[in-house]
Amino acid sequence: MKLYKNSIFILFVFLVFMTMHQKNTIPHNFIKVTKAIPDLNVELRYYSDYNFVGDTIEGYNSNTLYLTKASAAKLKLVQDDLQRQNLCLKIYDGYRPQRAVNHFVRWARQINDTLKKSEFYPEVNKRHLFKEGYIASKSGHSRGSTVDLTITHRETGIPLDMGSPYDFFGEQSWVDYPSISVKQKKNRQLLQAVMTKYGFRNYAKEWWHFTLRDEPYPGTFFDFEIVD
Repeated sequence: MKLYKNSIFILFVFLVFMTMHQKNTIPHNFIKVTKAIPDLNVELRYYSDYNFVGDTIEGYNSNTLYLTKASAAKLKLVQDDLQRQNLCLKIYDGYRPQRAVNHFVRWARQINDTLKKSEFYPEVNKRHLFKEGYIASKSGHSRGSTVDLTITHRETGIPLDMGSPYDFFGEQSWVDYPSISVKQKKNRQLLQAVMTKYGFRNYAKEWWHFTLRDEPYPGTFFDFEIVD
């Protein structure tokens, strides 16, 4: 009987280990993007508390950018093109685990948690985040071919002025928002042009958000954690 109980316990431990291992296994068609683009500037905002929630987001255990290999290859072409113009990319988000999306949903339902409202959504009622499309139960980021980014000066690393901060909830972040300066419009147009040139499409309400047109997993939402 004792041997039987020990065997059951060992089997249980093995199954728990395998389950955890499977959850953290990186799919073979994903890559750490800095392996393809070693000089890429990556600042995953959800790995910090500098975001609309005000805390590190579940699943972000490292400032490591993952994307599908196809997306990373196209992004390298974008970086190469910009560097010929003495510019570079700066990445704020890429692959996003489903558990991170779930974290956003839980936060959005906590109506009284408005720690970052003044900075990220001053004109939006938190009760309306779902209705207005700022928060959803699924995200294209979890498919591995969507990226949030901007352009910086190559020598200084200073971002070009796009007219609104990254992740700002409001019309100011819409690609065609009219009430920004001529220079800000040109900067947005440059970002749109270079990303479109290499096979990405934009989300009209976020100037920073792009998805590979021929993404390899259009119906799959992954949940592996972001690790080194």
